[in-house]
Amino acid sequence: MHKTFKKFLMLPITVAVITVAGLTATADTTVMVGGEAMYPTKDIVDNAVNSSDHTTLVAAVKAAGLVETLKGPGPFTVFAPTNDAFENLPDGTVEMLLKPENKDALTKVLTYHVVPGRLTFDALAGQIKAGGGKAELKTVSGGTLTVWMNGPHNILIKDEKGDIAEISTYDVIQSNGVIQVIDTVLLPN
Repeated sequence: MHKTFKKFLMLPITVAVITVAGLTATADTTVMVGGEAMYPTKDIVDNAVNSSDHTTLVAAVKAAGLVETLKGPGPFTVFAPTNDAFENLPDGTVEMLLKPENKDALTKVLTYHVVPGRLTFDALAGQIKAGGGKAELKTVSGGTLTVWMNGPHNILIKDEKGDIAEISTYDVIQSNGVIQVIDTVLLPN
């Protein structure tokens, strides 16, 4: 056995445990998003910048000046649309929103994807059950999202315009919240 490898094997290993509303994840538990590992010890922004599926979202967060907010203590639940979700918006929408003169509109759209608290799958399913099959979530922008179950482990989200998003990757635990990856950009009224 190589000397360096032997030294590595003798290093102490520390595992931190994070317990959140019925979900237990260890600090070394990662979820792959956009081809990159998302670490529960990093904040929402520090993880999202590494996801190749979220480059449009990251650019929008920077343009809206929300980086420091999403690096804050939270906790936040971010329903994070993929690049494909942004590409499915009408032609020119993303470019229009990213213009400096449209910062307020961009901020409203982005904060419509953020809900205070750490809403894991279990927490969302619990709210849906308590609501008799549906739950309304108040977003940071002041809008409302409606969630409901579509099978035993599938949650759908409806925005105020009636569009429906599906969560494609659940419970990407962050140090300051959780990301739920979605396939559609949610739009407020």
